Formats: sequence, C-alpha cells, structure tokens
Amino acid sequence: MGNSDQPVSVVGAGVSGMTTAVVLAEAGIEVEISSAMPPRQTTSAAAGACWSPYLVNHERATEWSEVTLAILAELANQDHTGVRIVGGIDASRVPTAAPNWTEKLNSFRLCHQNELPGGYLVGWWYEMPILDMPVYLDYLAARLARVGVEVQLRKIDSLHDLARDRIVINCTGVGARELCGDDLIMPARGQLVVVNNPGLTTFFQDCEEREEDLLYWLPQGDHVVLGGCTSRDSGSLEPDPEVAREIVKRCARIEPRLAEAKVIENRVGVRPSRKEVRLEEEGNIIHNYGHGGAGVTLSWGCAATVLELVKELGVAHRV
Repeated sequence: MGNSDQPVSVVGAGVSGMTTAVVLAEAGIEVEISSAMPPRQTTSAAAGACWSPYLVNHERATEWSEVTLAILAELANQDHTGVRIVGGIDASRVPTAAPNWTEKLNSFRLCHQNELPGGYLVGWWYEMPILDMPVYLDYLAARLARVGVEVQLRKIDSLHDLARDRIVINCTGVGARELCGDDLIMPARGQLVVVNNPGLTTFFQDCEEREEDLLYWLPQGDHVVLGGCTSRDSGSLEPDPEVAREIVKRCARIEPRLAEAKVIENRVGVRPSRKEVRLEEEGNIIHNYGHGGAGVTLSWGCAATVLELVKELGVAHRV
C-alpha cells in the first residue's frame, strides 16, 4: 500500500508525466512531479505533434487513444492550449487502405484523384488535433500551478529508493532504459524543421511506412512543422543539417511554397520506442512509458488508467 502521509511522485515532465500529474492532482490526490529537465526541454517539446497512433503497440492502445481524442477535441475549443483541429490529407504512392483509427476522426472521406499531389495513387481527408507542443506543455504546467503543483528540477537515480515511502509514477520515457534496466526501450531519434507559415491551412502526410525519410507538414498558426525522420538506436540530440535540408526539399516537392519559407528552428527528440507500452504496477511503482511516437495520442487515456491504479494502492488527498 502507498504511504498516506506522502504525495504521489510523478517522475518525468514530458507529455505523459505532465498529463498524469494533472489527472491525479485534479482528482484531489497529493502530487509532486520531478524531472531532470523542464518540460520545454523534454522530447515531447520537440514533437510535431498530432493525434496519431504511430510507433505504438498495446492491446489497450485504441481505448487510450479514443479517451485522448475526446479531450483534445475539447481543448481545441479553448484559448491558450496549443491545440487546434486541422483538416488535411494522408496519401500514398502505392495502393493501401486507410488505417482503422481514421474511422474515429471527423470528416473522413476518400480523396478524389484530382485532390492528390502528382504521383500519389490514393489518399483520404480527415480532421485531427494538431498540437503546438511548447504551448501545450505550458498549458499543462499552468493547470498544475492552479492546484499548487510545480515541476521540481532534480534527477532521480533510483525509483525503488523513492518508492520506499510513497507511490511513484514512472513517466521517464527513453530514460527508463537506464533507470529501470529495460533493454526493450529503443531510442528512436526524430528530427523536424520549423518554418514560417507561407499560407498553409491544411496538413499533409505521406503515409508509406518509411522511417529515414518521412514526409509531412503540420500547420500551427504562424509556423509549420516539417518532417521528418526516425533513426533507430540513435540518441543524439544534435540537428543534422543535411537531414534538415532533405526534409525541406521533400516537403517543397509537394508544396512549393515551403521551398523559400524561413527556417525558425530545427527540433530533435528521442522517442521511447518499445515493442509494447509499459503501463503496470511494480510494488509501489506504476510504470507509464514506452509510448513510441504516440505519447500525445495516448496521454490522457494512460493517465486515467494510472489514476485507477493509484486509487487501488491508496493515496494521500489534499485537504
């Protein structure tokens, strides 16, 4: 059982950790959250990001993603959340069917051939939540601050030591490989380019299963996020200038207005790729990591499951 005199400790301040802390704190549970780096320096801050079950596997992934989708749709109607609902196209140069999860999204329909860029055979239009991650993480931090919770900047060397007198929620992402000795965690390095928006209002994603040369853009108001690449077993956070140039070049072949768009920044993050999300109890520790490229997509659903597990263990409530 958890010690009722101690707060629940969330470790990790990426989107999974921040969302979990919000859900626990707003349920009246005494919470603290700690991280080796502030939210805007986590992998989550470097994400695109959009609601999309990408690089993820778990029998409850659909359930968790649907919970998250409903909440993000609500947040898109509020100011200063960084969430907006945007329409756009997924397309493929080879015959393929739309994934099952598109059925959950508004305005889904197959595209007519004249709607697709040259060389693309099939595609589908739909609307999905797109998130400006730095703004979104600030929004989550503000929700925590309203209930008196601030991110504590400190490195946790042992979850088990911390869990001797409290419940610990492990949301350390790729850091769980070292912290938990979890060799199933594989770093998946992603790189994006952020440019001034030359007037794009819809997204585009090439949905073929390539990792080194992904092709998509996500408009986020006055800027656009261009992607991307995924490099397995790489943990480097240094932007590769050649990769950045190739990302812009691929996107500009489809949307020429992007060719001359001013580059604002390059983003690099390391996704916590794992053959299956780990969300389970281990004594006083609840693990919530290994979300791959779907940290945002699963965040609210996984946090709700963590809340259920915390209640079973017994917790301290705020007075």
